[in-house]
Formats: sequence, C-alpha cells, structure tokens
Amino acid sequence: MPDKVVITRPRAQADGLAQAVAALGRTPVLLPLLAIAPLADQSALRAALGELDSFALVAFVSPNAIDAAFGHVQAWPSQVALAVLGEGSRAALARHGLTEANATILGPQDPTRSDSENLLESLDLAALRGKRVLIVRGESGRELMANGFRAAGAEVSVVPAYRRSVPVLTPELAAALRALLAESNDWILTSSEALRGLFCLLEQADPSLVAKMQQQHVIVPHARIAETAAALGIAHVTLTGSGDERLLAALQSKT
Repeated sequence: MPDKVVITRPRAQADGLAQAVAALGRTPVLLPLLAIAPLADQSALRAALGELDSFALVAFVSPNAIDAAFGHVQAWPSQVALAVLGEGSRAALARHGLTEANATILGPQDPTRSDSENLLESLDLAALRGKRVLIVRGESGRELMANGFRAAGAEVSVVPAYRRSVPVLTPELAAALRALLAESNDWILTSSEALRGLFCLLEQADPSLVAKMQQQHVIVPHARIAETAAALGIAHVTLTGSGDERLLAALQSKT
C-alpha cells in the first residue's frame, strides 16, 4: 500500500487535511496545484456586500469565496439565506461563526454531486422570482448557476472575490512531480481545474509523466472531478462525496 498521500489543495487550505492524514499513519505531501490570490481591486465585492440586506440569497461557489467575502462582512443579516456547494464551504462558514443553528444555509442533497446543477435542483427556485440573488465566486467561473437563477426570474448579481491560477512549472516543481510519479501514491484532488492544470504541468515537464499519472490512485469528492479524471485517462478513481471525513474514510479503508 502506498505510504504517501499527495494533497493538491491551495496551500492555505491544506494543513487541516494534512494533519488528519498524518493521524492515519500516512505521510502527507503538500503539492498545491492552485494558487488563490485576492483581487487587487475589491471595490465591486465591497459594494455588493454593502447591500447584503437587499438580497434574498447569497450563493458562495467555494470556501475561498466565503473567506474573501467575510473579510468585508461585519455581521450577517439573519433574514438573508446562504447557499453553498459542499461540506468544505459549510466548514468555512462555521469558521466565520455561521452554522445551521444561527443562519439559513442551503446546499445540495447529494454529497457526491456538490455542484451548481445539484444546488439548483435542491432549491425552491420559484420562491426567488422577483428577488435579488448574489453569487460570490472566483474571477472566472461557470455561468450555469447564474443562468439557472435568472431563468427562475431572480435578479442576479455576480461578483468576483479572488483569482485562481495554476503554478508555473519550475525546476523544483518538475523534480517533485518526477519523484512522486516514480512510485505509487494516493492523490487527493478537490478541483477539476487543478486536475487539468496538473496534466498541463506534466506535459510541460516530461510527456512520459502523463502515462504515469494515469496509473496513480486519485481520490475525489465530487462527480464532476471524477468525470474529469476519467476523461484524462486516470484508471483508478475513488469518488467519496463532499467533506474531508469522506476523503479520510477512503484512505482509511485502504489501511
């Protein structure tokens, strides 16, 4: 059984999972495949959050969106519902003092499909007709959520909160990838964008590394990431559902 568990989350979000992996007796390896940076101009985000009282629902696409937004929120209006895509975002809200005990937090019912499609299916969209909805996301992203709310008759505002980027391939990163792919490891990948970025990095470093990555074991929390992994030719994919506890359970089942 592999000893190492490669954690590909942004560096700021990796420590808790790394500690939990170590507690299982495994060796965590931090390999951030996405860098998260605040926007230089946050005026649009501040302006939107300054009107929180006017929204019926605020949807956050990721924990990064939550952390960026709450830098500008003094107190959350109790009448404004929040929508999130997965357990990571619920945990992020809890870090900022919001739980189901003191706020209305909505999300997908199926933990394996923590995506915009499943969120829209789980909401009472008819109740949002004629009401304002705010979507807080990265600088770029899918339009499906916004289009779904608009089709239901909601007045939708979309505001960027942060920027995502795949790391630049350096000699050090290339060496780290070669070393990891010289053996069998478990890889935790929590973003389709990070997974696609990884394959681009491998192509740049050494195209022969792609075939080696396709033979690694990849653990993913969402069906969309599993579909991306399959499309990229990865043979061994474990779909766990949303939340670190499910990722860890998948690792523990192999011990």
